[in-house]
Amino acid sequence: MELENQLKQLIIDSLALEDMTIEDIETEAPLFSEDGLGLDSVDALELGLAIQKAFNFQLESEQQNLRQHFESVATLAEFIRNRG
Repeated sequence: MELENQLKQLIIDSLALEDMTIEDIETEAPLFSEDGLGLDSVDALELGLAIQKAFNFQLESEQQNLRQHFESVATLAEFIRNRG
């Protein structure tokens, strides 16, 4: 759960969502849907850069399933755990 909370804080910090707390972001909620956070493509780029910097690895933009990894905090955490 530590990584999930770290990712939630990273989302808040990198996207300047000052009015949100990590408790406001559901781990399973879609990041890019109105049912979830409702992020857009610019947010995706910002978040991708923040994740690369925070976890010190390159994201391959042509990686087919990259979009799937960014579906929710849960899928993002799983992706990062599997990189090690």
